[in-house]
Amino acid sequence: MQISLTALTLIQAAEEHGEPAVNPWFIGGGMLALLLFLLLALVWFGGGRDHS
Repeated sequence: MQISLTALTLIQAAEEHGEPAVNPWFIGGGMLALLLFLLLALVWFGGGRDHS
């Protein structure tokens, strides 16, 4: 009985077409900012060093 209730709950959740809880633009913008920060940190850390 437990498995069928879990499956029914998952099917109902998949069929709902409501607004997302968090705006996808905020998620994408946050990830872009994080990746750009990591890129700048990498360039700053390795800047001016000789290649060996």
